[in-house]
Amino acid sequence: MRWIITVSGLMLIAQQFAGRWLVPYLGLVPSQVVDHFWLWQPVTYLFLHGGLFHWLFNMFILWMFGAELERRWGTVEFLKFFFVTGLGAALCILLLTPHSYAPTIGASGAVFGLIVAFAMLFPDAVLYMYFLIPMKAWQAAILFAFIEFFAGLDGGGMGVARFAHLGGMLTGYLYLRFSGGVTIQFHHWLRYLKPKPRPRVELHEVTNELVERVDHILDKVLKEGVQSLTPEEKRIMDRYAKTRR
Repeated sequence: MRWIITVSGLMLIAQQFAGRWLVPYLGLVPSQVVDHFWLWQPVTYLFLHGGLFHWLFNMFILWMFGAELERRWGTVEFLKFFFVTGLGAALCILLLTPHSYAPTIGASGAVFGLIVAFAMLFPDAVLYMYFLIPMKAWQAAILFAFIEFFAGLDGGGMGVARFAHLGGMLTGYLYLRFSGGVTIQFHHWLRYLKPKPRPRVELHEVTNELVERVDHILDKVLKEGVQSLTPEEKRIMDRYAKTRR
C-alpha cells in the first residue's frame, strides 16, 4: 500500500510540471487503447489524479480499507487485488466508450474494489458514513453500489466514471468469489447469501477455534485499536501468524 501511495504522490508532483502532456499519455484514453493499442494506460491511469484533494481522498480510502486487507493477505496479494480491480474498472470504461478521447484518471475503481473486499472479510465491522451514521460494512458496500449506479444514470459525462466504480466493485467481488489462488477468507459474507458456507481447508496447526478467536480479535482491533489487545490476545495473533508463514 505504501508503494501505491508513494508512486501516485510522485506522479501528482510530476503532473504539476508536465502540464497537459502526462494525462493524455498515461491516463486512460479509450480511443488510444482500442485504436492504437496503448496497453499501458489501463494500469498507469491508476496513479494519476485530478488534483491534491482527489489524491488525498483516494489515498485516505485506500489506507482506511486497505491497511487491514494488506495485513491479512500480504503485500503481494494486496497489490494483485488492487491491479485486478483497477483493470476491471478500466475495462468498464473501454466497453462503455471505446472510441472516446476523454481521459480517465484516478485509483477510484480499485478503491471501490477494496471496499467490497473489506465488506466480504469483515461484514459486521461498524463504519461511520460521513463520520456520523453507524453502518455495518456489508450494508455500506451495498449503499455505495446503489449510490454509484443511480449517480451514473444521472451523471451525464461523469456517468462513465460512476459505472467504472461499479466495475471495480463487481470485479473485486467476482475475483474473491471465484479465484482459487488467493488465500482470502470470506465465509462471513457468504452466510448472508447461502445457508451453508463452503468447507474451508485448514492449514497445519490452524483449528476452527483458533480462526474464530482470530476473527474476534480482528473485529476488536477495528473497533478499539491495537492498543486494546490483552497479552493473551497478542499471543494468539503471534501463533496464528506463525502458521501462515
